[in-house]
Amino acid sequence: MAMAQGLVPAAAVLHIHMALLLGLAAVASIPARAASVGVCYGMSGNNLPPASTVVGMLRDNGFTSVRLYAPDAAALAALAGTGIGVVVGAPNDVVPSLSTNPSFAASWVRDNIAAHPYVSFKYLSVGNEISGENTQHLVPAMENVLAALNAAGLGMGVQVTTAISQATIAVHTPPSAGAFAEDCKPFLLPVLQFLARTGAPLLANLYPYFAYTYRAAGDIDVSFALFTAEYQGGPVVQDGEYAYHNMFDATVDAVHAAMEKLLGGESGGVNLVVSETGWPSAGGEAASVENARTYNQNLVDHVRKGTPRRPWKVETYLFAMFNENLKEGGVEQNWGLFYPSTDRVYPIDFGA
Repeated sequence: MAMAQGLVPAAAVLHIHMALLLGLAAVASIPARAASVGVCYGMSGNNLPPASTVVGMLRDNGFTSVRLYAPDAAALAALAGTGIGVVVGAPNDVVPSLSTNPSFAASWVRDNIAAHPYVSFKYLSVGNEISGENTQHLVPAMENVLAALNAAGLGMGVQVTTAISQATIAVHTPPSAGAFAEDCKPFLLPVLQFLARTGAPLLANLYPYFAYTYRAAGDIDVSFALFTAEYQGGPVVQDGEYAYHNMFDATVDAVHAAMEKLLGGESGGVNLVVSETGWPSAGGEAASVENARTYNQNLVDHVRKGTPRRPWKVETYLFAMFNENLKEGGVEQNWGLFYPSTDRVYPIDFGA
């Protein structure tokens, strides 16, 4: 039956009405005191609470951003309509197929992104800390995923990027001398060129904890890693006119310097998102509840101030939501802000 011009079918009216209600619910769901940081929601545990409970915890604690390492259907269903920004990963094992098969990339985007229209996706990370021969697939996969998002009409809302390891950075101090490792430059240059062209940020997993525990004896005081050196006198690192009281700021600015050097002196507008950082509460050197609480609370309080060279908020994601018992023993199982029971590992205020 032909429809009279100007009339809207009842189904379309219902869809629009529902979309408006979901949009209003999303706005209402964002707490007045939004957390300064997001959180990484890892799932390597056999005793974790259901996704609906976890999303309730995110909202109760004021988190407005969360990182998922893969597009988990239950988590995405629970996040729909909440207004919580989502960083989602395309796992490393699918990156070669995303790289070599545009049809696979299109179906992956359809099934994992387009299928969740009420999820507020922010970034799609193609791989996490990819290394070795798989780095050759990285930029072709990013290109195919972006093309698939554009074809689905989602390219303006979801930025395509990747997450690099702290191990890609060879020089951290002083920050102005920051440089990537020589063996990483060949694959990072095209990554940065892609990001400069598309306006997406680089994700970086940065851990002062590991920099401290892998140090040469006496090179780094734990107070520099825990942000507490700021309260103990002058700067630890003086870099020209810029004074550094903590390792987090120094590392963030070193990555910016490394990007600028690799791109020939111009960052091309590539921003940096700290996609993982944290401190373990048990299982290794300097891993204690007190140190974990100190680092993470100081981080939450600090990141909105920015760094000496870039005095604006650093988008940052705490690792991790839970202690995950299926990870390797030692510190790997003890990064959580919460136990799987949903109890806090230590008291912390996530509010802005």
